[in-house]
Amino acid sequence: MTIIPSIKRDFLVKLAEDGKRADGRKFDEFRNIEIEVNVISKAEGSAKVKIGNTQVLAGIKMDIGEPYPDTPDSGVMITAAELIPLASPDFESGPPRENAIELARVVDRGIRESEVIEVDKLCVVPSEKVWLVFIDIHVLDYDGNLFDAASLAALAALLTTKVPAERFELGEDYPLPLKEPPISCTSVKYNGVVVMDPSLDEEAIAEVRLTIATDKNGDIRAMQKGLNGSFNLDEIKKIIKTSLDNGRKIQELLYKSAGK
Repeated sequence: MTIIPSIKRDFLVKLAEDGKRADGRKFDEFRNIEIEVNVISKAEGSAKVKIGNTQVLAGIKMDIGEPYPDTPDSGVMITAAELIPLASPDFESGPPRENAIELARVVDRGIRESEVIEVDKLCVVPSEKVWLVFIDIHVLDYDGNLFDAASLAALAALLTTKVPAERFELGEDYPLPLKEPPISCTSVKYNGVVVMDPSLDEEAIAEVRLTIATDKNGDIRAMQKGLNGSFNLDEIKKIIKTSLDNGRKIQELLYKSAGK
């Protein structure tokens, strides 16, 4: 470990011992969130999300294609993420690396397991033609907590998506059929302290990470643990509660931004 990370670690740990964070937030508090929709004119739906200084762009494209053999009457969702080198010195150009693949999988799982997209309504001809929904995530600026920013950007983009039926001579365009979206909230632990919406420096010293996607009914729709550390039962219970509390607030902001 170099001297600068050591200094940062000691500084953050000392602040945490005093019940503080570097940016003045409470342990369970998110940074400021901004959501802007319809930012890509060529996409079926799009959104840009800022959480603090982290910025993520999501675009939705749709096409007609073949269904999976085991779901012949359902549409298909495909999620990809790109970590643009300009967003961070740690990101490299070229094929998707492990961190980009993990980001895409976490976002995909939160949407897929919650059945946000009503894929059974995206069948055109059973076993032959269905709608394909491509979710493309681009990280523009990385300052911690990509999971929540990317998930929120994807959801905002989906909420504004129109199925391009006219382009394929299938009638008039119509809104993508969706159910209530879950909200992803990420927490990390370092030196015995659990904080939500980690900054880049907090992520750098984190021992364990937990992302929980919850819906407005208070149900957990997806969970993803990362890193090699562990949480105890009380910590997990507290993370679930703070995820629910923050999730409700973020969902209100999401709907308001998408004009719902």
